[in-house]
Amino acid sequence: MAALRQNQSVENKHKLSNTLRNWLPILHSSLSDLGEAMSPFIDANPVVEVKSGYEENFEKKIPRKIISGQVSNSRTEQIEALTIQKRSLYDVLDEQLEAPLFPTPISQSIASFVVANLDENGYYEGDSEAFCKIKNIDISEFEKVRLRFSHVEPIGVAAKDLAESFVFQLESSDISEEAYPLCVEVINNMEDIHSYSRKEHFSEVMRVLGTFKNPPAIEYQEDSAQIIPDLMIFFNDDEAIEVKLNDAYYPTILIDTSYAVEHEFISQKIKEAKSLVDALDMRKATLYKVGLMIVEYQYEFFTGGAIMPLTLKTLADEFGHNPSTISRAIANKYIACNRGVFAMKEFFTTAIDEDVSNAAIKEFLVTIVKRENHNKPLSDMKLLDMIQEKFKVTMVRRTIAKYRKQLNIAGSSERKKLYYLH
Repeated sequence: MAALRQNQSVENKHKLSNTLRNWLPILHSSLSDLGEAMSPFIDANPVVEVKSGYEENFEKKIPRKIISGQVSNSRTEQIEALTIQKRSLYDVLDEQLEAPLFPTPISQSIASFVVANLDENGYYEGDSEAFCKIKNIDISEFEKVRLRFSHVEPIGVAAKDLAESFVFQLESSDISEEAYPLCVEVINNMEDIHSYSRKEHFSEVMRVLGTFKNPPAIEYQEDSAQIIPDLMIFFNDDEAIEVKLNDAYYPTILIDTSYAVEHEFISQKIKEAKSLVDALDMRKATLYKVGLMIVEYQYEFFTGGAIMPLTLKTLADEFGHNPSTISRAIANKYIACNRGVFAMKEFFTTAIDEDVSNAAIKEFLVTIVKRENHNKPLSDMKLLDMIQEKFKVTMVRRTIAKYRKQLNIAGSSERKKLYYLH
């Protein structure tokens, strides 16, 4: 009897393992790429047939409360974008996280961490020291692996700032050997770019710099408007907020049980097919729970207020997963509501204090820079004073500089030169 219980336990663990193995790539993919993510699991399975979820009219699947609601965000029009999204930045990078650039388990682990901690522009903003402490590796080893991203497409991603991104891109450019040293010097001293104008090869340097992507993930930002939301959040007829999965867009998995199940091969394929169904259900359950948590923590936003502080760690603790796994899970996932269509990651911010999120700070920073006097751009200290006065918080100047870099906003001197050029 003990042996029977042991066999059942092993079988259950094996089933769970198969489901989890299927679940991760299915969870990480966007809704529009779900069919492609599932294809490796179904191509070699004769008992599975998949019916696409894209055959009906999308607008009919959106609750009328979302379409007819008074919307204060221009991105509402994105609800009706029906074009299937191209491969995401994560998809493109994942394909390259292997030999020869990342041949060892530790190099692949570092590379995966770097990818999981890219901001919307493609810049790396992860806590390298914390990762190295957990993995018991030296920071120099981490950096050695991160710098290999200079050979990864799209070139420039995983750099820490604009200058480093340009250096990454320089290595793959067609610049001549004679102009290369000057280009490196110009990149590292962009604020004084005009001081090099009389140097030999300056025109070639400017031509090459003009071909660089800024920010490095810009082509994926442009595609992100053409999306299909995973969740819809709206107020029902009883004025209660409701979270609804966009499950009508999920592919339907049909299992053909007409085969002779006593055949070992067929029996195994049916088990694999059932694991795939379980994995798809796990994706739905996970994203639905994410939606419920977002409503719980960001209720004020859905009633017209601002996004409140909410970290990935809070969500990770609820799920019992690593924050980097949650970061990948919400990547390329979107929510439609009566204020528009929003990336899930927009609902997760770091708190400046109990009531102010860094998302609000960054939004204000962008606004005041857009309105600044082009002849006298605001210094970081002036920006700091304005932010502290607006939000009644205490910050330091280097935090403003950090936010500028994340938002791809140049320093005041460089902005003045850029305004002059335009």
